[in-house]
Amino acid sequence: MMVVLLGATTLVLVAVAPWVLSAAAGGKNLKSPQKVEVDIIDDNFILRWNRSDESVGNVTFSFDYQKTGMDNWIKLSGCQNITSTKCNFSSLKLNVYEEIKLRIRAEKENTSSWYEVDSFTPFRKAQIGPPEVHLEAEDKAIVIHISPGTKDSVMWALDGLSFTYSLVIWKNSSGVEERIENIYSRHKIYKLSPETTYCLKVKAALLTSWKIGVYSPVHCIKTTVENELPPPENIEVSVQNQNYVLKWDYTYANMTFQVQWLHAFLKRNPGNHLYKWKQIPDCENVKTTQCVFPQNVFQKGIYLLRVQASDGNNTSFWSEEIKFDTEIQAFLLPPVFNIRSLSDSFHIYIGAPKQSGNTPVIQDYPLIYEIIFWENTSNAEYFSEQPLKNLLLSTSEEQIEKCFIIENISTIATVEETNQTDEDHKKYSSQTSQDSGNYSNEDESESKTSEELQQDFV
Repeated sequence: MMVVLLGATTLVLVAVAPWVLSAAAGGKNLKSPQKVEVDIIDDNFILRWNRSDESVGNVTFSFDYQKTGMDNWIKLSGCQNITSTKCNFSSLKLNVYEEIKLRIRAEKENTSSWYEVDSFTPFRKAQIGPPEVHLEAEDKAIVIHISPGTKDSVMWALDGLSFTYSLVIWKNSSGVEERIENIYSRHKIYKLSPETTYCLKVKAALLTSWKIGVYSPVHCIKTTVENELPPPENIEVSVQNQNYVLKWDYTYANMTFQVQWLHAFLKRNPGNHLYKWKQIPDCENVKTTQCVFPQNVFQKGIYLLRVQASDGNNTSFWSEEIKFDTEIQAFLLPPVFNIRSLSDSFHIYIGAPKQSGNTPVIQDYPLIYEIIFWENTSNAEYFSEQPLKNLLLSTSEEQIEKCFIIENISTIATVEETNQTDEDHKKYSSQTSQDSGNYSNEDESESKTSEELQQDFV
């Protein structure tokens, strides 16, 4: 520095290093970051961006955020004074269904202008991460336990029971892949080879939100030595009278068996359901390859059944689980009906089935009745021509008992339902041009034959 005194005037000359001038100029012209990307996987929120000028050093970056309905900007926790081009703001408590806006700037001696990121909704942008997988080996099966990658996830809090999974499995020695789709959090793969190493990977999906996740790391496990007792096979459920009959096949004689059941919906829930299986009454320690139990053991629903064998010293693994739907396997009692014969017609009244005690059976679904009739002209259970004439009658969902009049029995009548806005109509057609009959129910009294018929059964 040099000072020169010239009368009353003082002149000061200051020498400044060139790098100081350059830094000051750089601070004034600092450019905003570009190409900001938001990556959300499960509950992990990551931001990435590009520097605008790589030649300028010692630059930091900071983010602000703004929620819907807010006028002011708030500093984004976890993303302040960042020296790299990546930050994590997973600690921020957000409503994942609420739209959010972000902005970023570069900082040195001075700051750049703000660069605003397009607004987004976290849930819509989120991706499903790799699930956690735990394997258990049997001799000819592998049990797979699957759970979402983030425990107590905020992102998937409302969708935990909606996850489905798919997997790819292969023998470690061959590499030939097999894909299995739409499984739940606990799945068992059967028909494998003993003492063989299998590898698999799993990915999750939320089909309701059109989200497909990424595969988990590969997991491998070796099946055990073949068990002395194989599991029961070919399990089937049938209905006899008001009982269910469960049958299965087994290789050896002089065995005892037990049968267990589980609510099918529990398969959707993550976790171990080992202690939720229950014993079926009358199907414990049975000596035959079948057991019989009453229908009222199960309420309406879908269940899983499994069977296990024992010789007193050794016990087999559980059989393959079969799905059992009580509505499909339901036993229907015969309907109540009365018939009146006129010169050229039958008048038939059909009522709901009745239980013991003459109480009507309450049905949760509409019934269709089939009427079979024939000419009783000969004592011969065979006819050379087709003797049977069938008529299917469908009841309404309201379960109102109806009265049907069938006339002109020399022709085959069919039922055709027509969609009407006022009520449920049924139209009878015939193979001839003659009328096949009239139809009436409890609300109709226009026909004299209908009135007479109702009086007969009151």
